[in-house]
Parts: sequence; C-alpha cells; structure tokens
Amino acid sequence: MLRRPFLQKISLFGTSLMTMPFMLYGKMDFPKKTRLKFITASDGHFGQAETDFKQSHQNLIEAIHREQEVDIVLFNGDLIHDDPKWLPEVKKVFNQLQVPHYVTRGNHDRVSADTFLEVMGQPSNFSFEMKGEYGFILLDCSNEKGEYLCADLDFLRIHLEKYQELANVFVFVHISQNDWTRHGIDCKPFLDLVTSYPNVKATFHGHDHDVDGQMLYNKKPFLWSGHFGGSWGNPFPSYRVVEVGEDGKVITYLKTVKEGMILNGHNL
Repeated sequence: MLRRPFLQKISLFGTSLMTMPFMLYGKMDFPKKTRLKFITASDGHFGQAETDFKQSHQNLIEAIHREQEVDIVLFNGDLIHDDPKWLPEVKKVFNQLQVPHYVTRGNHDRVSADTFLEVMGQPSNFSFEMKGEYGFILLDCSNEKGEYLCADLDFLRIHLEKYQELANVFVFVHISQNDWTRHGIDCKPFLDLVTSYPNVKATFHGHDHDVDGQMLYNKKPFLWSGHFGGSWGNPFPSYRVVEVGEDGKVITYLKTVKEGMILNGHNL
C-alpha cells in the first residue's frame, strides 16, 4: 500500500478555517497501478488586466508536463476574461499540452456558443468516453452576457443514461449548482439528477477562486480547484489531479502549481 504525505487546508464559503496547512501522514491511499489519470484546472482568466496571465498559464502548462502519465486535462471555465479576442490566444496556449484537453464555458467566457465551438473545437455542452470505462460530461452554465445559469438538465439526463453502464462518470460545470458557496446558484434539480446515478463518481466546479475542497450532497462529492489565474482568491495557484486505479479505487488531490505540493486529498 503506497502512502504519501500531503498538506491539508480546509476552505469553506471563501474562508480558510486554518491560516496555514498542516501535515497529515498515511491518510490517503494512492493506487498501486493507475488506470486513468486526469487533471482539472479552472479560472485562468487569460487577458485580465493587471495580472500576469501569460506567465500564470505557462506555469500551469509546465506543472502539467511535470506530471507523469496524464491522460487528459480539463479546463473548467473562465478560460478568458470577458473580451472574445482572447479565446483564440488561450487556445494556442492550451495546444502546447502534450495530451488532449477539453473545456467548459464560464461566466467570463463571453462568446457565443458558435464561436466557442469554432475556436475550442467542441460545443459548450459536450461529452465523451475514455478507455471504454469512463464517461465525461461537460456542461455550460453561462452565455455571452456572463449570466449565471443552471446547467442543461435535458443534455445531462441524456448522457447520464447513455453512460449508466460505465464504471465511472465525471461531471464538470464551472458554476456550482448549489448556493453553498458565495458565488453558487440554486439549481437543486441538477443536484438531485446528478446524484441519482450510482456511477457518477464526482462533480467538479470552478468559479469560486477561494474554495478548494469538497462538499457532499446525497453522499456524492462536489469538488473545487481554487484557481490558477485571475486577480483574487487563494494565494496559491492550484490544480486538481484525479487517479483511478486498476482496482477501481478513485482518489483526488489538490496541488500547487509552483511547488507541486499536495494541499488536500480525498478518496472518492
């Protein structure tokens, strides 16, 4: 059994319960052999004034390239900061990755659905399978105005049904569909639907730059990744790793972009 130390920092509703993380040992079991490994990061805000957005993106790309055996990367919204001219530019940055990448639209990605598809190469509501065992559902939650919207339940239901025989399904939507964070919205039907399928392993959010942990609804995990760009939030840019073992064990852990330090982890 492989055990690694990790740092834990608990954040709820934008308030850190501890001023500094503390070391815990032997609390998270890593798979002996990984079957699937993916990274999710959110809120790069490429193009935001008075931020070093080019460097923050380059730092993340380099951090991802230091990881081993990554299958895919998912950028969970706020790819750019409002101005549509930045979308082709951030796509060029994402194309530096040595593995496939996918994206969701956030409230600062203020482009039309047609432009999103044309530039990013996928619709804003999108799904795909990997390795015949894993389903990924990526959901839109905004529009050109930047409004906070509930996800498309019809699209979600169709693809949950489509993937109900897969081992694990992972759902991504930028804005939390529950108002348990300062910037979430009240979309309880989404929560009830996504948690009604036993093979949905976790739902992933961005948007709340100062939230980086896990919350539960109907015993199902909902996870945040902090942020890796933008002008506010946690002082440490971060990204989240998910590993599925050959034995079916699933773990996730949050890492700092700069040092690659594990800040918190969960068995899913």
